[in-house]
Amino acid sequence: MLLEEVDIIDEHGRVLRSELKTDAHVHGWLHKTVIGCLRRGDQWFLVRQAADRQDAGQLVNPVGGHVQAGESDIDALLRECEEEIGTRNVTYKEIGRARFHRQVIGRDENHLFIVYEIATDDLVTLNHEAESIHGFSENDLQRYLQDKPDHFGDAYYFVLEKFYPHFLPKNWGKRWD
Repeated sequence: MLLEEVDIIDEHGRVLRSELKTDAHVHGWLHKTVIGCLRRGDQWFLVRQAADRQDAGQLVNPVGGHVQAGESDIDALLRECEEEIGTRNVTYKEIGRARFHRQVIGRDENHLFIVYEIATDDLVTLNHEAESIHGFSENDLQRYLQDKPDHFGDAYYFVLEKFYPHFLPKNWGKRWD
């Protein structure tokens, strides 16, 4: 098992110290995670998480992972793109940052999500963390979110609520501060 270190940050993003990622999750220490929302033309792509992942079996953004200690946000994004969709050849634009805190699978996850829209013309090759990839037009995504809300993971809903609220069902109640 790889012992990954992350930078523990304050509410302003200043690095306080480095700790093991597992300890950050035990203690709920705030640390950074990059999220890549993959878009190709008018299609948004989501992956169905593998059974051994958080949000197992649910649809989430295809790129997401921890920023390692001392790593830049962009280097983390490109590394995660290579690991999770098989390419570093992406264009990217930062959409925003927001704190996502939840209790899940025995962990106290306290992440600063750094959200990017990403695009690539390369063939997407998924790793073991995802079972499949699905493309949606905006209209199809809105309809699917309305009709099958339990098919999407909490982290995906958080990103929508903070950065893409127009996708959310009309009866959506705010879930995160």
